[in-house]
Amino acid sequence: MKPEVILYTDGSSRGNPGPGGYGSVLIYRGADGVEHKKELSGGEKETTNNRMELMGVIAGLEALNRPCSVTVHTDSKYVSDAFNQHWIDGWKRNGWKTAGKKPVLNQDLWLRLLEDMKPHSVTFVWVKGHAGNEYNERCDRLATSAADAQA
Repeated sequence: MKPEVILYTDGSSRGNPGPGGYGSVLIYRGADGVEHKKELSGGEKETTNNRMELMGVIAGLEALNRPCSVTVHTDSKYVSDAFNQHWIDGWKRNGWKTAGKKPVLNQDLWLRLLEDMKPHSVTFVWVKGHAGNEYNERCDRLATSAADAQA
């Protein structure tokens, strides 16, 4: 049985493109019943909000050291809908082209994310941003602080 991990993520950019950051909070309850939390953040000097949304998920998954069952909570429809609406399946089938025959943006990060997902069972849950969810709000603060540090 894979350990269950809850991953909250958010991304931010000051300008689009501009300085950006991401934040992630991993939550895991050990066999002893003790809850463990780990916060991650990082940023780039010239990026977009969508790239940082993806990096929040990537950073969280890359922090795991064994296969897990991961529930990703994100306020990014871009990220959640790519999986829940099966956009990613169409992109792969169409040679990384959108339904409009244009190249999929951020293909490098989508490919990295797909690779990072392989050892895990991952589900995506969309959460409304700035609506009082404790961990979504914490990720927002981590992401905006990381973006500000890049400016």
